[in-house]
Amino acid sequence: MARTQVTIDFETSHLIFPTIIATVLTLLFLTIVIRDRSRIAGSGAYWRQTFASMDKVRFFGTLVLTLIYFWLMVPVGNMWPNTGMGFLICSVPYVFAVGLLYLHERSLRNMIPVAIMAAVAPPLAWWLFSYIFFLSLP
Repeated sequence: MARTQVTIDFETSHLIFPTIIATVLTLLFLTIVIRDRSRIAGSGAYWRQTFASMDKVRFFGTLVLTLIYFWLMVPVGNMWPNTGMGFLICSVPYVFAVGLLYLHERSLRNMIPVAIMAAVAPPLAWWLFSYIFFLSLP
């Protein structure tokens, strides 16, 4: 009778999903580049029009918030190793800040669902990954 055995390398187990996501995003990027190669490599009018019409505050705000989120996750997680607290503690303000960034009207009435989502979604994801899938988070 054969026994199935699974071993987990805790040093690299947290890289499984980022690797999958990076691969999917790279494939999507390459698909877009191949599909739109003539517009991308054209005279530059495509890029001027895109940059002129884009929502720069939300675009660059999202980039900055995401970079800060990933930059802080590991140092915060190192305070409580192998618990996923870096993910949990950094995700709540990140989800709230990104939600506020994308609100068109920042009234208290509109901010309450964003705050509820920021307080519920990250702990739910943390619980799911930690206790259901047994994946370590930073």
